[in-house]
Amino acid sequence: MKENEWELLLAERACERLIVELLRRLDLGEPASVRELFTEDGVWEWPAGERLIEGRDALGEYFGGRPADRLSRRACSNILVTVDSPTTATATSYFATYRVDGHDGTTLTAPRLPANVGHYEDAFRKVDGTWLLSRRTLHLAFGGPTERLSGS
Repeated sequence: MKENEWELLLAERACERLIVELLRRLDLGEPASVRELFTEDGVWEWPAGERLIEGRDALGEYFGGRPADRLSRRACSNILVTVDSPTTATATSYFATYRVDGHDGTTLTAPRLPANVGHYEDAFRKVDGTWLLSRRTLHLAFGGPTERLSGS
């Protein structure tokens, strides 16, 4: 392989990893820490839900504000990264979010349909040698309210 082909593969992989790492942090890690995966001026938006979160600090507050008793798992697939330049890339990925509130942290929860199904459109920027999300836009095809478990 030529050097530029390796660089392309490395950039694609770095962006794919950001997509997966963000979802892991939301479900299994510290949700507020997703801020670290965005550029300083990073943006998360859901146009249909009229939500626009701008800047790392605001992103940390937004994602860190999720309910403490929320149980969620996100499945992500069909990740397609397009490297546009040595420092910019875009991606589309599909997701399904399984989510309930009122989870006690120990009880096995019966299976449910996903709360949301849709896709993300992401933009990435390489800053000081590190790929980061500069913008994430959420598009829902199917969605509903988060169920609260009974007894909570």
